Amino acid sequence: MSAESMTTDVLIIGASASGLMCAIEAGKRGRKVTVLDHASRAGKKILMSGGGRCNFTNTGISADNFISHNPHFCKSALSRYTQWDFITMVDKYRIPYHERDLGKLFCDNSAKDILQMLLDECKKAHVTIRLDCHIKSLEKDGNRGFAVRTSPGSFQASSLVIASGGLSIPKMCATPLGYKVAEQFGHHIWPTSAGLVPFTLQAHDKERFADLSGIAVECLVSNSRIQFKENILFTHRGLSGPAILQISSYWQAGEMIHINLLPELDVVEFLKTRQATRANIKLKTLLAEVLPKRLIPALLGQETADTPLQELSQRRMATIARQLQHWQIKPGGTEGYRTAEVTLGGVDCNELSSRTMESGKVKGLYFIGEVVDVTGWLGGYNFQWAWSSGWCAGQVV
Repeated sequence: MSAESMTTDVLIIGASASGLMCAIEAGKRGRKVTVLDHASRAGKKILMSGGGRCNFTNTGISADNFISHNPHFCKSALSRYTQWDFITMVDKYRIPYHERDLGKLFCDNSAKDILQMLLDECKKAHVTIRLDCHIKSLEKDGNRGFAVRTSPGSFQASSLVIASGGLSIPKMCATPLGYKVAEQFGHHIWPTSAGLVPFTLQAHDKERFADLSGIAVECLVSNSRIQFKENILFTHRGLSGPAILQISSYWQAGEMIHINLLPELDVVEFLKTRQATRANIKLKTLLAEVLPKRLIPALLGQETADTPLQELSQRRMATIARQLQHWQIKPGGTEGYRTAEVTLGGVDCNELSSRTMESGKVKGLYFIGEVVDVTGWLGGYNFQWAWSSGWCAGQVV
């Protein structure tokens, strides 16, 4: 049959992390697998992840590291194909990697190593990957499966897997295709929003902190539901850094976030002790030992920063401690999908099999990866969800 009208066992839309993993597993089972992607290159998001080093998984994966309207859904996939299973594949290809803070695993060299591994596995499993392939229409074709019309031609498949990702980072060719397919077949979609995304600041705060761009501080960042202890980074647009990206996935518009800039320090005790021995030094000089110098007047005001320790009453020390350890700020918003690492929301898990990722509404239709309402924390969790969900679908398609 010509390429213009092709029949395949499994048709996967999206040469993404989850799509490639699913293709590998289905191909190993002897299934004829075709992967379609509208981008010019497979695995574009893999290549840019982790600053080009690909934070491909985490040593401490659990369901608690994921956000979903059905928090139990991810457990089955994550337990059936674990981070250790993926690490075994990485080791087999002798890809050098290292562990950073909080169990994050990164390539020593380049994300290209991970993508090449997946493409090599696809080749071994005789998977066909078609790029620059735009979907024109998609329908259930009676008992024969699915008919998909694309720019290079038509495809017929008994199993259809949607691995098209979310809406984050449009320059990486993100599209709403997966959600449209799910809706077409009667699936409920939880509203989507940008996750793991920097905050923008309101005008008065933006002006106040404009000169702090580039400063990073390890903090405890929290709201009423969760807290994260990692770096925050001041940018020319607002706040970023790991702790901010993490809390952004749990943030509601209009909500305050709380930042403790010195989570390990009893600030009042620190000031009292130093006051007894170094009474003449200015507050800003002392605090520069534990905080970036430029941050102190921005938070406390220049007058307070210039105050000698000997002039500080205990009451004023308590106020300073509160300003540094209970800093409350109301973000203006987020930077949106343009810089978001993930998309929150998506295809309702209650309408999918947690074991196979198959639709409960349409036999032979599967949803995997970011298009599903499962969103991981920063730190390799979203890649592990891609590997695990793709693997599970690959066992049955």
